[in-house]
Amino acid sequence: MNRLDELTDIKAQALRGPSDRATEAQHAKGKLTARERIGLLLDKGSFTEVETLRRHRATGFGLEEKKPYTDGVVTGWGTVHGRTVFVYAHDFRIFGGALGEAHAQKIHKIMDMAEAAGAPLISLNDGAGARIQEGVTALAGYGGIFRRNTRASGVIPQISVMLGPCAGGAAYSPALTDFVFMVRDTSQMFITGPDVVRAVTGEEITQNALGGADVHAGTSGVAHFAYDDEESCLEDVRHLLGLLPSNNRDLPPHEFSGDPAERSCDALLDLVPSEPGRSYDMRAVVEEIVDNGEFFEVHPGWAPNILCALARMDGNVVGIVANNPRSMAGVLDIEASEKGARFVQFCDAFNIPLVTLVDVPGFLPGVDQEHGGIIRRGAKLLYAYCNATVPRVSLVLRKAYGGAYIVMDSRSIGADLAFAWPSNEIAVMGAEGAANVIFRREIAAAPNPDEVRAAKIEEYRTALMHPYYAAERGLVDDVIDPRDTRSVLIRALAMLRDKHAGLPSRKHGNPPQ
Repeated sequence: MNRLDELTDIKAQALRGPSDRATEAQHAKGKLTARERIGLLLDKGSFTEVETLRRHRATGFGLEEKKPYTDGVVTGWGTVHGRTVFVYAHDFRIFGGALGEAHAQKIHKIMDMAEAAGAPLISLNDGAGARIQEGVTALAGYGGIFRRNTRASGVIPQISVMLGPCAGGAAYSPALTDFVFMVRDTSQMFITGPDVVRAVTGEEITQNALGGADVHAGTSGVAHFAYDDEESCLEDVRHLLGLLPSNNRDLPPHEFSGDPAERSCDALLDLVPSEPGRSYDMRAVVEEIVDNGEFFEVHPGWAPNILCALARMDGNVVGIVANNPRSMAGVLDIEASEKGARFVQFCDAFNIPLVTLVDVPGFLPGVDQEHGGIIRRGAKLLYAYCNATVPRVSLVLRKAYGGAYIVMDSRSIGADLAFAWPSNEIAVMGAEGAANVIFRREIAAAPNPDEVRAAKIEEYRTALMHPYYAAERGLVDDVIDPRDTRSVLIRALAMLRDKHAGLPSRKHGNPPQ
């Protein structure tokens, strides 16, 4: 056999994988192989692989007899929508996708290449954790990944796609990235598995109940998205990449939408009830004002009382943060604050302007919230907004009470422009609560307390809660017709497109934890 034939044979062996039986076993679990996944993620024919022929050098425990090519991870680069991205994919057919020294070095290399090239990094995770046979060198490999995740944070977009198990320390790499996608039934994430939980606490629980896609997308908030199959999951990864810049020095890609910037939003008059206590779905408002009604919601299943989404307005990508009165009246709580803060920080890191839609009755009261740290955890959202230097435009639709009004990107914490609808009520608290505090003695002493209370409520509302009170004091730039919302926001963002704002010289801030 000449050298070219030998090379062809070796390359074919590496591309084929360990055996047809191993491939069939992977498919039997409802999972694709690493190369099949890469084929769905990247533009057809664009993948260039690196270190295909890498093999481990470990000895002992029978490893010297088993040295497959790739060492259980496929690495390289390609394009998504014509733009370069880097990818690594665990091959569960080889050592269960477990990470050893050579495996880790391949990942380190592709991460370094992504950072140097200024291009997004996508990890397709399907591995059994550290390769036990290689001991501490496997653990050191994870340390190198975590360090690179942290160094690239805010520099290039990092996306983790969970397509199989991810246990122990391995779960910290996805947690350090910007977005986590999971597939129901086949992907799980946990620090300690069901066996350890059973041994330590006596609790009986399945892998999916402990760390499945719906648990992390709806309860823990670890996962941003959950899907029924790998195909739809990877299609949405492609969609998300189409909304993001390649790195923190670029702007998100502009795309002509055909939706007129000056389009009147007449439907908003009916979508949002004028009565402050009535519920509605903020998603319908967002759908009305963005290009062609299309937006990509982040964390749709977790903390639904705040809505975070990426969308386009006049073809330009914006990040939208909005209270959603459909869930818990749109109140801010621990989870909503953390969800909003993380999203604001991401948008600020990657030059995505922020549009904040405000309809908030305040922070959620209660012993659980106070003991759970609503002060420090609610401060995360405040810190994120105050620290953001991208264009920031806020709009008060109805209620904006107390500290929650300040936190939701009010003018006082640095919003570039603040608008309000005529239905806005900006105040320390609702008129009923305010009247009960200010006039409590007078009401209590009155022969007809209910009548006096009603009169005092109206007095407070007339004096301090009319829709022009904040505008008269320069805290709102304009009170606008709801039908003009889209055009007003687009004009404001266009004016702010070249905004330059610096922060004081410092190593880094110390955000609330």
